[in-house]
Amino acid sequence: MNVYDQAHQLAAAIRESEEFKQYDAAKKEIEANPELDAAIKDFMKKQFEFQTAQMLGQEADGDMFQQMQQLSAVLMQDPTAANYLQCQMRFTVMMADVYKIIGEVADMGIDPAGGMPS
Repeated sequence: MNVYDQAHQLAAAIRESEEFKQYDAAKKEIEANPELDAAIKDFMKKQFEFQTAQMLGQEADGDMFQQMQQLSAVLMQDPTAANYLQCQMRFTVMMADVYKIIGEVADMGIDPAGGMPS
């Protein structure tokens, strides 16, 4: 069994999955609307910055959190944006599951809580 051939088969299976097809269609719909595309990209940028700050142990910026909540509320009122964000979430969950399955093979005994191998 060739690992690279299997990886290409996995990539093809992902492209054929309903999660990917729905996400791709929703993404194309968003890209056709430059204003909505910009708003979603702004939201995702803020979300990434907020999550990065949290992972680095920095105190949450209340203003940024409030901006994210407001932008999220506005986006979720738009059916196209809401559909895109939902499709993106389903695809992201599927990919996280795939990464977890693959990652189990490479388990090096590192505790996810930050501990060293035993």
